[in-house]
Amino acid sequence: MLVFHISYISPDVSPHPLNLTTALPQTPSLSLVKFEDCQHSKAVGFESSDPNFSVRPDGSVYAEQEVANLSEPIQFMVTARGGHDPHIWETTVKLSNPLSREELKQKGVKIQVIKFPRKHQKSSSANGLRRQKRDWVIPPINVPENSRGPFPQMLVRIRSDQDLEKGIRYSITGAGADQPPIDVYNIDPVHGKMFVTRPLDREERASYHLRAHAVDMNGNKVESPIDLYIYVIDMNDNRPEFQNQVYNGSVAEGSKPGTLVMQVTANDSDDDTTANGMVRYRILSQTPHMPIPNMFTINSETGDIFTMAAGLDREKVSQYIIIVQATDMEGNLNFGLSNTATALISVTDINDNPPELTARTFSGEVPENSVNVVVANLTVIDRDQPHSPNWAAQYRIASGDPQGHFLIRTNPVNNDGMVTVVKPVDYEQNRAFMLTVIVSNKAPLASGIQSSLQSSAGVTISVQDVNESPVFPTNPKSIRFEEGVPAGTTLTVFAAQDPDLFIQQTVRYSKLSDPANWLRINRTNGQITTMAVLDRESMYVRNNIYEATFLAADNGSPPASGTGTLQIHLIDVNDNAPVMMPKEAQLCERANPRSKVNITASDADADPHVGPFVFELPSYPPSIRRNWTISRISGDYAQLRLRIPYLDAEVYDVPIIVSDSGNPPLSNRSIIKVKVCPCDDNGDCTTTGAVAAAGLGTGAIIAILICIIILLILVLVFVMWMKRREKERQAKPLLIDPEDDVRDNILKYDEEGGGEEDQDYDLSQLQQPESVEHIISKPVGVRRVDERPIIAESQYPVRPSLPHPGDIGDFINDGLRAADNDPTAPPYDSLLVFDYEGSGSTAGSVSSLNSSSSGDQDYDYLNDWGPRFKKLADLYGGGEDD
Repeated sequence: MLVFHISYISPDVSPHPLNLTTALPQTPSLSLVKFEDCQHSKAVGFESSDPNFSVRPDGSVYAEQEVANLSEPIQFMVTARGGHDPHIWETTVKLSNPLSREELKQKGVKIQVIKFPRKHQKSSSANGLRRQKRDWVIPPINVPENSRGPFPQMLVRIRSDQDLEKGIRYSITGAGADQPPIDVYNIDPVHGKMFVTRPLDREERASYHLRAHAVDMNGNKVESPIDLYIYVIDMNDNRPEFQNQVYNGSVAEGSKPGTLVMQVTANDSDDDTTANGMVRYRILSQTPHMPIPNMFTINSETGDIFTMAAGLDREKVSQYIIIVQATDMEGNLNFGLSNTATALISVTDINDNPPELTARTFSGEVPENSVNVVVANLTVIDRDQPHSPNWAAQYRIASGDPQGHFLIRTNPVNNDGMVTVVKPVDYEQNRAFMLTVIVSNKAPLASGIQSSLQSSAGVTISVQDVNESPVFPTNPKSIRFEEGVPAGTTLTVFAAQDPDLFIQQTVRYSKLSDPANWLRINRTNGQITTMAVLDRESMYVRNNIYEATFLAADNGSPPASGTGTLQIHLIDVNDNAPVMMPKEAQLCERANPRSKVNITASDADADPHVGPFVFELPSYPPSIRRNWTISRISGDYAQLRLRIPYLDAEVYDVPIIVSDSGNPPLSNRSIIKVKVCPCDDNGDCTTTGAVAAAGLGTGAIIAILICIIILLILVLVFVMWMKRREKERQAKPLLIDPEDDVRDNILKYDEEGGGEEDQDYDLSQLQQPESVEHIISKPVGVRRVDERPIIAESQYPVRPSLPHPGDIGDFINDGLRAADNDPTAPPYDSLLVFDYEGSGSTAGSVSSLNSSSSGDQDYDYLNDWGPRFKKLADLYGGGEDD
């Protein structure tokens, strides 16, 4: 049976409701296309885009020529045009499952008829419709992608209604023709047949927009350019591709069925408006199959994964591996293409397991008075995620510790509870503690989860008795005493108590700190007595308080000791007389209102044993009151001035009696040195007057000047002596005549080697012996001359530390004589042994030098060689001295 699929394609007209009718074609028609417009017009013309098929005015489709191959679907466009309407309507006719021409004659055809919407065109004149020129018509072209050819393959034939009147040439322009991509389409310029030259790929380009041109033989435009729209029909040639190969998702344990877990997404490059690009999802496998194989399901269209059943338990299965398959063609496994991805679903932890203590009771012990000591360790089990708030334990003491002696800290590594002492415990008050401990998590339990009976336990802590230090009940202890109490006075009893009530021990006392060494303590009862007079004005007293520290020690095992501080508040008594200030002053020799001295006094005592002070002059000697007078300024200050108009310039010792206000008052006779001197107009002492007032007479000044002159003479004599000594040192002659000084006559020359054959010599003869045994064990023969004889060294004369200049010559002669007789001094031997130097040397033989002095030889030419050879000329040739 031949089925026609008719579809409407129009970019500018929206679809309207369609009237669907059915009719049977008459032979030899292949099909019937029935067009109905809104005006029910009967004058409708049809055109086919495929030259092999045509449409009659009644809408019947027939073949223009024999169709050789009908094995593949045939698709072409049918265009409908109204009689008085310039607009066109198009539809696509697709022949699927074609039969042979003989079978088509014997079988009817099922026809689908679509009513195309019609667009009304208003007249341009008020008198009615006007006949318009017919335009050439090209329907949209659909081309399937990935076609196998053969190429070029004809798509459509373009013609103008003027092609019968004149010769027309056709051409196309646009992307795909003369623009990139170039030469995808071409056209027969004479017949107007347009071809595609190669397979198309919709994923690269889904449509093409070309413009067709019609010109006459002279190149003149016959028709206006018309747009050609070519749509590439999608084929299912692309598999769905997942955005990730591995997806990670999570779901809380205990989640209800239907809980969204995650989403996987696959994209298909094919047209998603067709089945080619419509992707469907399904789950292929689940690992592990616990508690059931189908714990999850997936939305086939969106890729959302949901829980399908209850029973997720992280403590049993912490992760699921899901293989998801995406298939296009709406999931058709027979025709669609597929791809897979992996979804890793982690089961997250919730607090569905309360912590449980491993025992009902725990125990520990602690020494009394200990702090920050772990006395017991509580172990707990929690099956939730380790090191998470659902697993981390918190401990609380519910009862048994009302005073807060203990605190339970959590070990972050193993979640254990460490019972720690934070406040000292006393064995004499509590010998044991019975604690009730409750453990919980930092995070609250999940809904519906109840606490376990094993979340609480009892903890028994025993307190161990230890030897405690004696304790002074009042520490520090303060007492008040007047200063000046005599030695041997009992001040107080400073006794300590031993906290160990259940142990009989003896306490002994000793002094630990007593800065002024004023106190002693009784070793047995702690009674404190004085050893010296207590003085409030002592340097060891601070703010009227004297502190001493005492030690109380018991005889326990091990011994323990405690310290106590005694503070003695010393009450002041009037035991210090006032002292006048200043000690020195200066006045003018002539009395005037500005010539006066302000005096005051200081008292080491405290109020009320200090000022106001009373200043007065003594009655003896009488000259004091005759020359001086004192007037009171205030309670603590007075003024001293001259009573007489003039007093000689000199230093005067003026006695003044100062009395305090104590009961009874104390007085002190003080001396103030007053320098009386001549003054200038401003009332200040002049320099001469100051010197005279200082008591330096003319004789003292002369003595000082004489001493300075003597010191300068001594310095001058010393300088002259040093210069004379330097001159004597420079004028002293040398012991050796400069002409006899041979230091400049010693010349060092380099040694010349032997000939070319002088190469085989023993280098060991030039090496220094390593030890004395080497020299002793050497065989008898010619001895090396550089070896030091093994005999006692000669004793050279020792030069005195301070020799007399006349003894230097004797010293040199003695040293020369000792060196000549010293066999250990180099050269060690006069016998020199030489090795054979070989023959062939260009140098002459040494034997040609005649050392005999029998012949006469003139050495006077040495005098011409300069001063360096003058000594040699004197030795050999004789000199002027001879």
